[in-house]
Amino acid sequence: MPPPPAPRAPSPPPRDPSPPPRAPSPPPSPPRPATLPYNPRRRTPAGSVLLPLTPDEIHMYRTQVGAGTQRLSKKRKRAPSDEPEEDAARAKRLVVEHYNARPEVGVDQRRDSPIIGLRSFNNWIKSVLITRFAHPALQAAPGPRGGGARGKVLDMGCGKGGDLNKWSKARIKEYVGVADIAAVSVDQARARWESLNRGTRFSATFAALDCYSDTLTRGIPPARLAEPFDVVSLQFCMHYAFESLAKARCMLENASRWLRRGGVFVGTIPNAEQLLARLDSLPPDAQELEWGNSVYKIRFDERESRPIYGHRYSFFLRDAVEDVPEYVVRWENFVQLAAEYNLHPVYKKEFHDVFQEFHEHPEFKPLLQRMKVVDADGAAEMDEDQWEAANIYIAFALEKR
Repeated sequence: MPPPPAPRAPSPPPRDPSPPPRAPSPPPSPPRPATLPYNPRRRTPAGSVLLPLTPDEIHMYRTQVGAGTQRLSKKRKRAPSDEPEEDAARAKRLVVEHYNARPEVGVDQRRDSPIIGLRSFNNWIKSVLITRFAHPALQAAPGPRGGGARGKVLDMGCGKGGDLNKWSKARIKEYVGVADIAAVSVDQARARWESLNRGTRFSATFAALDCYSDTLTRGIPPARLAEPFDVVSLQFCMHYAFESLAKARCMLENASRWLRRGGVFVGTIPNAEQLLARLDSLPPDAQELEWGNSVYKIRFDERESRPIYGHRYSFFLRDAVEDVPEYVVRWENFVQLAAEYNLHPVYKKEFHDVFQEFHEHPEFKPLLQRMKVVDADGAAEMDEDQWEAANIYIAFALEKR
């Protein structure tokens, strides 16, 4: 779900020959060790991402990037409703308004994002996940052998089609993209697919469908579901299904029902263990149950009630997610529920650990530079704040047996 760009930050002053003074290190996050495996060299002086917004940037955020947030902020804050359905409908509306309000932008504009390093890193993680687990499933798809296109992908929550190039490089034969309830995103995804090179463009179907509440047959033609999928992908969106048990089951039914045996289900979700450990680490008398840095912020309404489904928090990510409601996904519960749909885990790692595992891999190390996660000298676009935000997530793969 690629967001719109933010303006380029002002250029830092020329470097002094002597190393810039290091900013004081923040206290370590409780669930992480003090030393992280990723330690890139800085490209800019410490604190550069904390420069105040210029008047032009403020105007940009008010007229484009922050348009959705402004509409939401004008609404009076309300106490949680006694009616769960009313709260659920409000949360759903906020998510829809947020993603529909974000305009699609070009690649050059996206490069100006203040979190471009984090975006590039997340894309690298998805590329590793898709190459490592989806490619073998696609190659094993039934059909004639050879070097031609093969395999079928269901992209649930495809957003604006940010992963279409990854599937094109995988040389798939057929793609179905479902952009939950954000109809504007569906149109943008379709336009992005139409812009792909005709020589590598696969057959594609797009539908605006809430696949956490409705069966795929409500929006996908029967002919497109006649043959099973080889891969199902849910990237940075599956946690919305954990608003309720019914939605989680609907999501898993849609993921498993049309997936062939031996097919894989790949995804990325927030790290529940880290979220709850950080919540527990807050002082008992804390007035605000929130934490974060210059890049992201997470806020819980309370610390005592922790339901398995519907455990809501608010998430803000600069230039990407504007304080929308999300839901905790407890991994062990997810695994137990997925097993009822014949889906079983074959991989699960935090983003930091995925990097540690594959950053020296002969295929994925060069990809770090090609995807502009690092430059030719190995210097990274990400600073420490973006690196901290990256490890909010885990990558996983399930196999249907």
